[in-house]
This record gives sequence, structure tokens and C-alpha cells, in this order.
Amino acid sequence: MWHEEYEKMSDSQKEEFARLINFLLSHNFILREKYDKTSMNVRINPDYRFVERYFEVFSGYLSMAGWDVQKDNHYGVISIYNRFEQNRARLKKFETLVLFALRLLYEEEREKLSLRKDVIVTKGDVVRKLLNTGAIDRKPAERDLNEALNLFKNYQIIEKIENPLDDYESKIIIYPSILHVLPSEKINVIYRMIEEKSAEEEIPEGEEEES
Repeated sequence: MWHEEYEKMSDSQKEEFARLINFLLSHNFILREKYDKTSMNVRINPDYRFVERYFEVFSGYLSMAGWDVQKDNHYGVISIYNRFEQNRARLKKFETLVLFALRLLYEEEREKLSLRKDVIVTKGDVVRKLLNTGAIDRKPAERDLNEALNLFKNYQIIEKIENPLDDYESKIIIYPSILHVLPSEKINVIYRMIEEKSAEEEIPEGEEEES
């Protein structure tokens, strides 16, 4: 049983276990590979290896509070989901659109990759994707965009390679955790939302659509 495995841990391992439980509850994801600012490269994340080693302990412990722990071996993502659909982040409309743009960019850039696995885009790429898809019709306020990007950084969806994001050429890594946040079916929902918005804007003022 998981609690027996927990009791076998050393005091330092129990401290690490507690730290990572709190990290998962605060950030939702732990990634196998993360950008390391010291080496300026993507490296194996020791936190992921620890959770992987004691996966049953993490699963058993969190299950008591209604959380399911999932491990995506292909993309290297450990994630938690609340069975009661509580403690879920509520995104503003603009934040949802930025997430949508990041998801599209991730898919496009991943198809171009050969040896390099890291999906790297610029802040300007995000804005251009928002404009080109019709998600927005003018450049967003810097404050709104930066707040959205910082939110997704906190949830382990992106990483800022250049800090702060002071211009449109600042680089961002998009992590595979975005596939868990915004799966394909949700992309289609957002596409329809954008198309409906565009259709409404095309109706001349004072006229209505024919029923």
C-alpha cells in the first residue's frame, strides 16, 4: 500500500514529498523536461523523477482528497485533476484566447521539429496568431498579454526564456502540458466561438439575420 511506501521514506524524502504535493496543488503539472536558466537549456527535471519513483504514494495520498494523478509517459507530463471539479482556475475570455493561440502555435511548431523537441515561439508570434485567426481585431494591451503569459507560466504551460517579456521578439517555450489543458475538442469550440463573433460583426447595423 502507498502509506507503507511512505513510511519507508527518509525524513528528507518526506520533506521532498510534501514540497511536491504542494507544488502540484499550486501548479497542476510537473514536467519531465524544463528550461534551466543557468545552463540556458532544457534539462531533465529531478522533481519529475521523484514523483515518477513514488508515483503510487503521490496517487494514494492525493486520492484521499479527491485528486487523480495522471502520468503521460509520451510527453513527460504529470498532472492532477479534481474528481469533484473543484479548485479549477477560471480564465477570462482574453486569457482563453491567448491559450488558444499558444495551442495552435505548439501544434504548428511541433510539426516542424526534427532533432530539437523544444517548441519555441516569440511574444509577437502569439499576437500575430490572435490577429490572424480573428480572435482579436487589434493588438492587445501589453499589461493584459503579460498577465496572461505570466498566469500560464505559473501553471507550467510556458516558460519565458527572456525575462521580462519586454518586446515582441522575447522568446517563450511552450510545454506539452498545453495538450492537457486545451485538447483538440476544446480548440474546435473556441474556433466556433470566434466564427460566431465574426458573423455577428458582419451584420450591418440596424439589420438582423434571417431566421
